[in-house]
This record gives sequence, structure tokens and C-alpha cells, in this order.
Amino acid sequence: MSTRQRDRRIMGQQVEGSSLGLDFGTTNTVVALPTASNEGSGGASPLVFEHNNQSLSAFRSVLCFWHDESIPKSPVESDAGPWAIDHFIENPGDCRFLQSLKSFAASPLFAETRIYGQRYSFEDLLAAFLNLVRERAGTQMARLPRRLIVGRPVEFTGSKPDAALALSRYRAALAKFGAEDVRFVYEPVAAAFFFAQRLTADATVLVADFGGGTSDFSIMRFEVDGKNLRTHALASSGVGVAGDTFDFHIIDKLISPEIGKGSTYKSMSAELTLPNRFFTAFARWSELSILKTSRDFRELKKLLRSSNEPERLQTFIDLVEDDLGYALYKAVSDAKARLSDSEQTAFEFATESVDLRFIIERKDFETWIAGDLQKMSKAVDIAMQRAGLQTNEIDKVFLTGGSSFVPAVRRMFEERFGAGKIETGDELVSIAHGLALIGESDDIDRWCAPEGE
Repeated sequence: MSTRQRDRRIMGQQVEGSSLGLDFGTTNTVVALPTASNEGSGGASPLVFEHNNQSLSAFRSVLCFWHDESIPKSPVESDAGPWAIDHFIENPGDCRFLQSLKSFAASPLFAETRIYGQRYSFEDLLAAFLNLVRERAGTQMARLPRRLIVGRPVEFTGSKPDAALALSRYRAALAKFGAEDVRFVYEPVAAAFFFAQRLTADATVLVADFGGGTSDFSIMRFEVDGKNLRTHALASSGVGVAGDTFDFHIIDKLISPEIGKGSTYKSMSAELTLPNRFFTAFARWSELSILKTSRDFRELKKLLRSSNEPERLQTFIDLVEDDLGYALYKAVSDAKARLSDSEQTAFEFATESVDLRFIIERKDFETWIAGDLQKMSKAVDIAMQRAGLQTNEIDKVFLTGGSSFVPAVRRMFEERFGAGKIETGDELVSIAHGLALIGESDDIDRWCAPEGE
């Protein structure tokens, strides 16, 4: 770190006018700013949000819009994060709730959505979300730093994702947000930069970052010379499979059959199976937020009259029309988390119109995600091949992100690299920390991802 950078620091506090690390995630968003320790060397800390007497550093990546229909031409209001969730739970039928925004970033099929008659592009939604994050941060972001170091996945999620489109949308949204100097860094590279601060000896490190929509891998070489750290990025790879995909399997295997998947309906003199696309849309968190207003959902409701199991299909309709999707997904995610510590867990989701109860076995869950683990493993193979390394040449493996807690995920890396090489920690904030640290380095450009890829 240069003398100029150190002189700009305020002992033990965030630095006004320096860089900001932004980890905009499918599930959570974390913002970090540089800090200074008593020794004068730099660190980073996340912004903290106070909600219902809780201090949160992971800000839920959700938006909620509403307006007062009783007042003509009343303005559309909005909120984000846990406050958006509060409003949605209290007023489920009187608002528009959006989640997994990041899943649409690279999709050329998503042009815009209409909310109370107003058109919102992806850029509009992301800018609105970021401005609400800033508002809720209060004095912590009273002044936006000139430079933003923004995390991006190695591979964006979705069908035929267009990375160049996603980055152009990010830039447009960040310009609306007020950013002047935007740099993109691969998310696992940022996590590696964070992890390197704990190294005391030279090491070749594989970083596996498991987000909500993508799993990304980077291999980096770190050389420790006293208090100095020299780094070399060797290779990266990624795959559009992550925590949301794991949730999808639980819904698809257990819940969807209870709400009509596999059932039939009468069409003329024939019996036809309900199309799977209805249930695929329901089981994918990113698609659930737009299902209620979709043509498919209107078609599904028409099929209720000719369904051979109308009570199950009615449960599907109730879940969507009563805006129970978020609560259901949270229950699924919580059950998945419990399977990390137990061989089985009880799943219960009951409302006035819906009653779903199951026992989920970890062995079954691991069978359902086996194909996803293979895709992750192949992505690691690609990173290793690009780096020209053998397994025994990896000294450390740093696992970060929510799915790093899944036993089958951890076991995959332990079996390949050895349990003694695996390290974890700060799973939710490591990327934002690394981004903020990169923003303070003297050689920022070497860490930035190639433009347009």
C-alpha cells in the first residue's frame, strides 16, 4: 500500500472518499469499505444495517413496490432488503415483490417488467435497489466513494447467458446510482484476495465461491515476503449451479407432486399430463416473482376445471395467488440448512389454505444434487487445466458462500484435495471484503476481469 493511501486513512474507521466493494448477490448483497488498523495496515469492514434490533451485514437482495390505490395518481413507493420483506408479509396481496434480480442480468429474454403501469428495465431495478441500500445505510454511505469495485460471477446464470449484456446493464445501473469509476472483479478472485490476508507462507490457493445462482472457482498463487504479498491470478471457471438449484430439487421432488405435478387433465376425449413448465417456474426462485402475472399462470387456472386432481392444483394456485412463495422458499432453505447438521429434518409449511409436511433425508437430498456436484467438479477441472496444475500442487482450498456448508459439497473437495487443505470462514462477507481491499491496492487493474466477457 502506498504512503498516499495510508495517509488518507482514519485510524480504525472507514475512509471517506476511498473505494467501495459491492458484492451484489442473487440472495444477499454485502457492501464493504476499507478500514485502518492501529498498525496502519489496511483492512475492510461491511456496512451494518439495523433492523428490528438486529445488526445485519448481509442485505437481502429483494425489492418491494406498492402504492395507495385509494388515492388517485398516488406515487409508487418501494423498499428493499428486510424492510421489503416486512412490507410483503404484512401486505402480501397489495404489493409487487421481486427477488433474485441478479438471475435476470444476463438474460436477453428479460427486457422489462411493468409495475403499477410503469416500465422498469433491469437497470432501473438494480439502480432502485442500490439507492435503497444506500438510504438504509444512513451515514455509513453519506458520501459515495468515487471508485466502486464490483463483484461479478465467472459465468452468469440462466439459459444462454450474455455476459456482455449483463455488464452493460450493471454499468448503466451503477451510473444511475452515481458511480464514477467502476471496476469489475471475478467474485472468487475477490474472495481469494480476502483469504490471502491470513497467509504466512507462499501458497497456491483454489477458491470456491458458492452463491445463490452460480458457483465460481479461481486459482491464485500468493508469495509472502515479510509484510508484502505478491499475487498471481492463474485461472478461473464457473457454472450456473448453486444454492438456488439445490432448493429447486427439494421443491421439485417433494412439493411439486403435492401441487399437481404429474397429474392429468381432460382435453376433448383425451387425458393429458399437466405441462412441466408450470412447476419448473414455480420451483425456480427467480421465476416465481413473475409467475403470478404470467400467461402460463392464467392458462393453469383455466385447466383447474378439467383437472383430474383439482384439489392439488388449487393448492398450487393458492400458493401463488396468496403470495406464499417467499415464505415457502424460506422454509425450504431453512430445511436445507438443517440437513448440514442432521441426517434428516422435518419440513412443515402450513397456512389456512396450504398444509405441506415431509421428512427430508440427507441421503435423498445428496442423490438429488449429485448431477449438480458433477457440474461443479467439471468446472474445477477446467480451472485446474487452465492453470496447468495437478491436484497435489494446490496448497489451500478456501470454500466460501452458503453452499459451502453442505456436507456433500465439502466432501467433494476433501476427497479431491485432502481435508487438511480445506479452510472456510466469513462465508457471507469475504467477497465484499476482498473487493474493498482490491480497491485500495496500487495495482487494481491486474485484478479486474476482462471487459465484455
